[in-house]
Amino acid sequence: MSIEPAQNNLSLSKVDRNIVFFDRAIRSFIPNSNLSTRPLPVSSPDVPKLSVEEARHVAGLMRINHTGEVCAQGLYHGQAFTAKQATVKKAMHQSALEEIDHLVWCETRLNELGSHPSIFSPLWYGLSFGMGAVAGLISDEFSLGFVAETETQVSEHLHSHLGKLPVQDKRSAEILSQMDKEELHHRDKAVESGASPLPLPIKTTMRFLANCMKTVAYHI
Repeated sequence: MSIEPAQNNLSLSKVDRNIVFFDRAIRSFIPNSNLSTRPLPVSSPDVPKLSVEEARHVAGLMRINHTGEVCAQGLYHGQAFTAKQATVKKAMHQSALEEIDHLVWCETRLNELGSHPSIFSPLWYGLSFGMGAVAGLISDEFSLGFVAETETQVSEHLHSHLGKLPVQDKRSAEILSQMDKEELHHRDKAVESGASPLPLPIKTTMRFLANCMKTVAYHI
């Protein structure tokens, strides 16, 4: 399945654009409702053998990363919904489309581990959409700053997870490494587009909320 560029939606009517928007929103948190445009970024088709305890731990980590991608979709969709400039709106939509692969890669690895995404995915999406919409209402520069800080914090936790994986699980490590490269690319794009640095209290609040999400998502 090919993902249409965000600019192709400009020829649609307002009603049709809203339908497309709603479709993308529900696909963000309904498991296995998207197809990746790229294969898993792994060097071998072999699935590593893990003990029951190791598999449960890796599934918890991948569930956190999947939840993070659900949140990213919500943030980008919310920011696009309230963005003031057409170029920023288009950029948010495009970033969301590019990160669908991450969502699918995490789902694929969870399936391989015999596990599942967080049962609270609709809640994570809704909360993130609201935060993104508020950021967009404040200003496009603030919204882009929110993207830059979010991607910075995502990269930090991806690096943390790479150090927590079993040594033999090269498969998960390669997936997370590729995701990290692309998250940092989105951060750099936001900065280049005019992102404003966020105040420290907002950064601290974002970390606190992210830690709460990670604690819950690891288990359920």
